[in-house]
Amino acid sequence: MAARFTPIRFIDEEIQAVFDRPPDLAKKPGPPNAFLWKGEQHAVAEMLSSWTDFRRRGRMAQNMEQAHLKAAERRGSWGVGRFYFRLRTQGGRIFDLYYDRAPDGPGDRAGHWFLYRELRQEQG
Repeated sequence: MAARFTPIRFIDEEIQAVFDRPPDLAKKPGPPNAFLWKGEQHAVAEMLSSWTDFRRRGRMAQNMEQAHLKAAERRGSWGVGRFYFRLRTQGGRIFDLYYDRAPDGPGDRAGHWFLYRELRQEQG
């Protein structure tokens, strides 16, 4: 039986991801080894799951021909897409984090990390 998780708190705040070794591909990172949130470092004990979402949002949803949209939703395109990670910290807390590939503007080509929500694992 698959584990069930219930969201207990929506956060959606930008965080700083900490890596023992920088990701090989900056726009396609794996899970961080830790993250900094509100001045506290949370070390990651294990990755529980991961998934991607390459849907185009906002103005980006209107700038692609329908013929190419389905392929882009499967593999992503420059500046579009999120990589999600469900992680258990060494303190036993469970969080969903995501890396958003969208830049903030012309001078910011990097994406940003966000702490999406905190969850509780259901027993049984």
